[in-house]
Amino acid sequence: MSDDTDRDHCRIDATVPPAADGPPFAECVLCRKPTEHPESYKGITLCPVCEWQEAQRTACSG
Repeated sequence: MSDDTDRDHCRIDATVPPAADGPPFAECVLCRKPTEHPESYKGITLCPVCEWQEAQRTACSG
C-alpha cells in the first residue's frame, strides 16, 4: 500500500465555522452552551469545551 492509503484513516474534515463578531451566538449542539460562532451559521457548532473533547475522541493514536 502507498503512504497516502495508510494515512487515510487519520484524515478528518477540519472545517471550522466562522467566528462571530458578537451576540447572538449559536448554541453548542452537545451541551447547548453559547459557542464562539454566529447564530446564523448553518451547520454543527460546538463550544470550546465540547470541541476539545470531540478532538480528543477522534484523534489518531500512533
